[in-house]
Amino acid sequence: MERVDVFLEPLRAFLLEIGAFLPRLGVAVLVLLAGFLIAKAARFAIEKGLRSVNFHIVTQRSGLDGFLHKGGTEVDTIGVFGALAYWVVILAAMIVAFNGLGLTYVTELLGRVMLFVPKVIVALLIIAFGTYFARFVANAVRTYCRGIGIRDADSLARLARYAILAFVIMMALDQMDIGGTLIRQAFLIVLGGVVLALALAFGLGGTKWAAERLEQWWPSRPSDPDR
Repeated sequence: MERVDVFLEPLRAFLLEIGAFLPRLGVAVLVLLAGFLIAKAARFAIEKGLRSVNFHIVTQRSGLDGFLHKGGTEVDTIGVFGALAYWVVILAAMIVAFNGLGLTYVTELLGRVMLFVPKVIVALLIIAFGTYFARFVANAVRTYCRGIGIRDADSLARLARYAILAFVIMMALDQMDIGGTLIRQAFLIVLGGVVLALALAFGLGGTKWAAERLEQWWPSRPSDPDR
């Protein structure tokens, strides 16, 4: 009888562990199901709220929706925000479920991913409003330059737009902690190189070209022959 008890003891311990694990597994499944339903509701609410405040007009005019469609996706920028909100809720539910199961390593990994998603949302907001502002400034520069007779209005408008876009992208990457100081230093080095190249071009051999550009932008008035 004692030998039988020795052989049955591991099986009894195993069954007790299963009995303690099954309720936790059931709770984890219920948490995941509830998280799935809440995630779908959150995505619907985010997309509906953004469209109600006409945020899709900003993304359309900024060019983000066109960029996504050229990439082969049918989802617009508001759909991306809805998907991010969906996955935030899903990740939160998974963290609660795995934490209840005692899987601490998985919960730590999911926690890091969940903390990164809000940074992506803020970065997308920066890009959306930044690209919209860049296009607005480009149109303003083009209209003003054409109004005062500058012939290279389109080139100056593109230059202003690309400069703002470069600054916006740098802000978005910095928000997501991608590159950090390295990106800022690289941006400043490139900007300094462009400014130095322009200065050398004007100072060492571009005076004639500069004079022609200034003449195109601000043509001098013809002298009065009667005077």
